Amino acid sequence: MFDTILIANRGEIACRIMQTAQALGVRCVAVYSDADANARHVEMADDAVHIGGSAPASSYLRGDVIIKAALESGAQAIHPGYGFLSENPDFVDWVEAAGLVFIGPSADAIRAMGLKDAAKVLMEKAGVPVVPGYHGPNQDDAFLADQAGSIGYPVLIKAVAGGGGKGMRLVERGADFLDALASARSEAKAAFGNSDVLVEKFVTKPRHIEIQVFGDGTDAVHLFERDCSLQRRHQKVIEEAPAPGMTDAVRAAMGDAAVRAAKAIGYAGAGTIEFIVDGSDGLRKDGFWFMEMNTRLQVEHPVTEEITGVDLVEWQLRVASGEALPLQQEELTISGHSFEARLYAEDAANDFLPATGRLSHLHFPSAARADTGVRSGDEVSPFYDPMIAKITVHGATRRIALSRLRQALSQTQVAGTVTNLGFLHALASHEGFATGDVDTGLIARDQAALSAKPELSAESIANAVLCATDLQGGASMMGFTLWQPLARQVHLRSADGDLLCKIKINNPSHVTIETPLGPVEAWRNAKAWLLNGRPSAPSICVDQHVYIFGPTGADFAVVDLLDRANSTSGDTDVIVAPMPGLVKSVFVQNGQSVDLNQRLCVLEAMKMEHSLLSQRSGVVAEVLVFEGDQVEAGAALIRLEPEEEAET
Repeated sequence: MFDTILIANRGEIACRIMQTAQALGVRCVAVYSDADANARHVEMADDAVHIGGSAPASSYLRGDVIIKAALESGAQAIHPGYGFLSENPDFVDWVEAAGLVFIGPSADAIRAMGLKDAAKVLMEKAGVPVVPGYHGPNQDDAFLADQAGSIGYPVLIKAVAGGGGKGMRLVERGADFLDALASARSEAKAAFGNSDVLVEKFVTKPRHIEIQVFGDGTDAVHLFERDCSLQRRHQKVIEEAPAPGMTDAVRAAMGDAAVRAAKAIGYAGAGTIEFIVDGSDGLRKDGFWFMEMNTRLQVEHPVTEEITGVDLVEWQLRVASGEALPLQQEELTISGHSFEARLYAEDAANDFLPATGRLSHLHFPSAARADTGVRSGDEVSPFYDPMIAKITVHGATRRIALSRLRQALSQTQVAGTVTNLGFLHALASHEGFATGDVDTGLIARDQAALSAKPELSAESIANAVLCATDLQGGASMMGFTLWQPLARQVHLRSADGDLLCKIKINNPSHVTIETPLGPVEAWRNAKAWLLNGRPSAPSICVDQHVYIFGPTGADFAVVDLLDRANSTSGDTDVIVAPMPGLVKSVFVQNGQSVDLNQRLCVLEAMKMEHSLLSQRSGVVAEVLVFEGDQVEAGAALIRLEPEEEAET
């Protein structure tokens, strides 16, 4: 076993690796950027080295600086986590050339699986089923269109490099193929520097089931499957293991195929073989096909650990240090069921726009596993993925595990930034999901209902009033006079507008709260307030802002009654940055006429591109930014001439 390792990553995965490594007595060295100087993974580490600026290109993607840090800190090995340099074969070569061990597969194995088209050819030779399609070198547009026609619509155009859904387009008619091809090529070129694509048959009710494999360079085993079908724009949202509806026969067939794939490239370490599965008529041995291999530890690895009892990071460290596989296939078994939900700082009701902000309050239930890289008081940075935590539960059956997931999500508390917590709870409560009827299109079909904000209720407003007046704890009457009737006005503001409320103290355990939606009688018992007979939800007031937690959570600003500032209506003359980010593209210039909803510029933030559209037709008065500018939230980007000017 190693004495010291350097973890070339950040956030929750860096913390996760340290948890196991330090338990094994391994000293851990962290690396950090300017933005991460006070991050949780830096605090957890035995030593930490600064490696550059906040942007990944200035820090976590600087392989030479990371290797230098490893050598100077006395590390014998580098663990890449996932993302950043984890699947960069050149980095693996550099690590080994420096006399260090890369805790992961060989550079040759990564290269073999790095391009989807070449990987599919390799898998066909290894006897692994692949989706019908064209994966060859001819990239002529007309040729690819002919291939799509031969395959039969619908087809999927996919970039041969990269992942995360970029460079991917679904085409349902031949007439749309060339436009979709051009769009996929452009996105792939921008994201991966490679515009080559492949074309393959699109499965009409697809499920995404992946097999966890582990090799030692000679032998390999699988640790069963994970179902990752609940996706939004090809990004996984909730994963589970084992897959619902899986049979022993299909599991054996998929597991055998995955092990053949791993052995074909002499794989060492943790990896995942991803299959697209036809879920239209149950799971069948002839109904799954190889998509790609992820040559690293996966974000969703905790569900596999929960059902197998295996610590995959420990296995990584042991195999990388020269040990053989800790267990053989026949020694691996499945116990119960597990779910993982990805908690993000993003606004589900606003097309999942990523968010930033200070996490003024953060709490996870003790009954669930929470892998996180942040603490209360930390900032959600615009420079990195906005994940807050992965919440994982386990139960004896799928029904029990899903019930525990809903409970864990209900008890998770985040204040200071908008999150997808309500969306996750709605998804975990979805009737189709509960029965195991899942496919990759489920979220898209029901997105409006799943992402809708809960309707504001009188009870929720009353809950906020109790919290804003320090009465939620039941111990304070501050702000109420003793020489007048015990009553007080409370002014709240929500996304629905201003809410003028009045709270009257009848006695220390009974108050009446008048809200715009009706009166609420609140009675205090030994544990909590009852609002019109129903228990109040947990809440917190931070910086004059009230957060109500739970499935129907809400948030309110507490307005000073002397503050007469009113909410302003949207200014259609100025396009502002909705979040901090990088100006990736600007499509207009001064004096140019634009139409309603015309794309004006693209802002890159949280590893995603966001098109900013004109809110009306008009004439560009001034472009205030250049491509490559880093801007803060609320910064003016483009100004249109006022409508009266534009008309003269």
